[in-house]
Amino acid sequence: MKTLLITNARVVNEGRQYDADLYVRNGRIYTIGADLQSRPADQAIDARGHLLLPGMIDDQVHFREPGLTHKAEIATESRAAVAGGITSFLEMPNTQPPTLSLEALEAKYQRAAQVSPANFGFYLGASNDNLDAIRRLPVGAACGVKVFMGASTGNMLVDDPKVLASIFAEAPVLIATHCEDTPLIRANEQAYREQYGETVPMEMHPLIRSEEACWRSSSLAVELARQHNTRLHVLHLTTARELGLFEPGSHRDKRITVEACVHHLYFDAHDYAEKGSLIKCNPAIKQPEDRAALLAAVTEGRIDVIATDHAPHLLSEKDAPYFAAPAGLPLVQHALPSLFEHVRVGALTLETLVEKTSHAVADCFNIQGRGYIREGYWADLVLIDPNSPHAINRAEVLSKCGWSPFEGRTFSARVLATLVNGDLIWQNGALNPQATAGMRLEFGATR
Repeated sequence: MKTLLITNARVVNEGRQYDADLYVRNGRIYTIGADLQSRPADQAIDARGHLLLPGMIDDQVHFREPGLTHKAEIATESRAAVAGGITSFLEMPNTQPPTLSLEALEAKYQRAAQVSPANFGFYLGASNDNLDAIRRLPVGAACGVKVFMGASTGNMLVDDPKVLASIFAEAPVLIATHCEDTPLIRANEQAYREQYGETVPMEMHPLIRSEEACWRSSSLAVELARQHNTRLHVLHLTTARELGLFEPGSHRDKRITVEACVHHLYFDAHDYAEKGSLIKCNPAIKQPEDRAALLAAVTEGRIDVIATDHAPHLLSEKDAPYFAAPAGLPLVQHALPSLFEHVRVGALTLETLVEKTSHAVADCFNIQGRGYIREGYWADLVLIDPNSPHAINRAEVLSKCGWSPFEGRTFSARVLATLVNGDLIWQNGALNPQATAGMRLEFGATR
């Protein structure tokens, strides 16, 4: 029976901070209390002076497997994730081929079970012609159905109104949506192409992927969800205007929830001058006032979840003119440290950070036994030193693409250790070379 003892931790969990020891047995938190130092354990960690949080559950990542493994793989990206304190991830279906069938979905689970040190779940994708697969999806087989209501790759843009309505009415699990209006985006692209040719400045990206394009799509998603009483989760909100579609308050009381992403909370349109295509993503990083509104909405409870939308591309792919440079950036390894910068300046509390990155994600997707520091729950934990300033540099990046949009920035917090199912996967800047502790996440009903 494998055991681990954590002593002298400053625990941040369920809206409060307190000092405690934790005793882990067979991968689960067995006891939380004081003065557990005398308990025998196979491993011991003295957490004095450090914060102990439930591991981040990232509800939106693109790990590129199958089909795009020249830029990322489940193995490489999940290792970058645990280095960043992410203990579980929910992965998107826009791979090659896309995850549009139950068979393709199961193949991803089998692959992750072989190579991922983090726990894993996968979305089934929606298209104009796979409604039967969505209807047949068993509860628990996927974390949700991903609907691209805006531009996407391959056969994953759902633009048939009848199919869209049927998905909202009949999907047996949570629906997660990417919301941008494709016709408006295409019209904007054409207008800027006429002005600049193929060398459109990157600063135009938030005007092409505009506030209006986001609003048209997200308001339609909310309208459909209300019409069909759908359990809807809107991904990566970017504008102050869209916040009016969502209610403040506890996520536990909502049928419609919404996510913000770390890069939309950290960067704004001023950063295109320095970062250019490195921060090109869909939906676009927008104006400073949008960023400020998103941060305020996190505190208000209008935004329920914080995620990454980790979407790596090679630097050689990013180093291209506007229309050729792909959208997306690698984020999992530095997501939590970037969020601690908001804590450092008083824009977020530690309790809110934990709520949005762990508790709310587990609740929204009804993930069993995770997302909280509770006796009987799986020991998915992250130990943070909040006072360890360090500059982000390319040499430390574990994502296969080999770069980070945060390079050159200094973060005050550092991930010291990450435990997944009670196994010490990351400690003091190094991965456990034997780390394959990840488990398939268990999902209860959300619809």
